Amino acid sequence: MTQERILVETLVDAPIDDAWKAYTVPEHVMRWNFASDDWHCPSASADLRDGGKFTARMEAKDGSMGFDFEGTYTSIVENERIEYRFGDRQAIVEFLPSGTGTLVRVSFDPENEFPLDQQRSGWQAILDNYARHASRL
Repeated sequence: MTQERILVETLVDAPIDDAWKAYTVPEHVMRWNFASDDWHCPSASADLRDGGKFTARMEAKDGSMGFDFEGTYTSIVENERIEYRFGDRQAIVEFLPSGTGTLVRVSFDPENEFPLDQQRSGWQAILDNYARHASRL
């Protein structure tokens, strides 16, 4: 049985070029890729091409836990779409013009360990951090 993908989205008060840069450049990713203020992203890397790898280290600031979020890009259309695999799951990130800003929509395959609402709220919190960062570029 295949579960339906989870969808989260945010409106970024920035043009697509800036929204794309904030999402894909490791120095920017490190500034927003965490769900709460007691976590951070001390390192990130991205080989932004089909077949390229990415990783983002996510850690509790007190050092009590952490993990690497990593995967492989499967399709890149600059300033429009990123598709990637992480483990046995897939995600799609879309960058859509919306007035003077950019709608960023992320859909991803859920995992089976945590409830769907928890996964949705965690990814939404990270995307909200991203939007705040990207809007300041």
